Amino acid sequence: MPRRRSTGWWRSYTVHRVDADGRVAAVPSSPAVANAPLVAAGRGCEHIFRRMAYAFHTADVFTDRLHGGNPLAVIPDARGLSDAQMQAITREFNFSETVFVFPPRDKANTRRVRIFTPAAELPFAGHPTVGCAFVLATIGEIPLAGEETRIVLEEGVGPVSVLIKANEGKPVFSQLTSAKLPEINDPPPPPETLCEILSLEPSHIVADDMLEPEAVSVGVPYLFIPLKKPEMLSWAKVDLTKWEQALREYWAPEMFVYSSEDWSNIFEGGHIRARMFAPGLGIGEDPATGSACAALAGFLALRAETRDGTLRWTVDQGVEMGRPSRLELEVDLKRGQLAAIKVGGASVLVSSGTLHLDGAA
Repeated sequence: MPRRRSTGWWRSYTVHRVDADGRVAAVPSSPAVANAPLVAAGRGCEHIFRRMAYAFHTADVFTDRLHGGNPLAVIPDARGLSDAQMQAITREFNFSETVFVFPPRDKANTRRVRIFTPAAELPFAGHPTVGCAFVLATIGEIPLAGEETRIVLEEGVGPVSVLIKANEGKPVFSQLTSAKLPEINDPPPPPETLCEILSLEPSHIVADDMLEPEAVSVGVPYLFIPLKKPEMLSWAKVDLTKWEQALREYWAPEMFVYSSEDWSNIFEGGHIRARMFAPGLGIGEDPATGSACAALAGFLALRAETRDGTLRWTVDQGVEMGRPSRLELEVDLKRGQLAAIKVGGASVLVSSGTLHLDGAA
């Protein structure tokens, strides 16, 4: 586990070595040593194993309590890892996403991050961005500058600004500002097809002049499917065969199904319940999806009558999974145009430890 010094990117680590008598000893060292091959040889061993040690931390994101929200793994210093190793580590954790942190390419920014799902790397994702900022601030990798600290994370979509709010010197809330505004592309399949995929009836879907299924992206595309009543969310069950036939090759194959108790003023703000299914990313269901919520907020705000000011929504997701999450959405409007889309929430640190990876023999 990392033991933080007061300043600087380099941190000290505790490395466990096995001596010739089979005894395990904890040896403090810098990452230059911690990330160097560790040789473990027991008495009578005929083989020498080279090991690479990397610190990790996990957090529950978009929740203020343990075992809620969306789990996230963060590798705070991922230098030396290959793409294949990062993908393998992500599958090992088996969370929706894992974040790997590197020094920034631009010294004006805070860190560079790479985000992986169990199936692929993403150019941007909400809960990894928000959760990574929280973790780095919690372990002292990012110094807090009072009640509000602003950082910039370099991601595939470009620089992403993140606001970290603190209380009594501890981070309690983090909020990203989307690097992109909504992109709307080819229309989705008809509601009848979407209902077959979700095991629902066509009458369950909202499809009128103001709102209907729509595909939107602010970095990662999602297909947004509105349902008339929140209780209908629990009825959704993905038919993978029909998904393969109708959506795998569509530009936005990941499905964000949402509803509200009050649709009357939803373009101006309100409360939303949601579920997200992403079989193409190796995610059966996601407890909280910040990048989707950013796209949804922008999509809704484009239809608002408000021309100047801030619109707000609260999204509750992950309820059906037993991992309730709450995402706070904001859209700033200036002269009827989208000025900024923000997604934020609380996070909780869950665990810290060390990954021991095989190196070249």
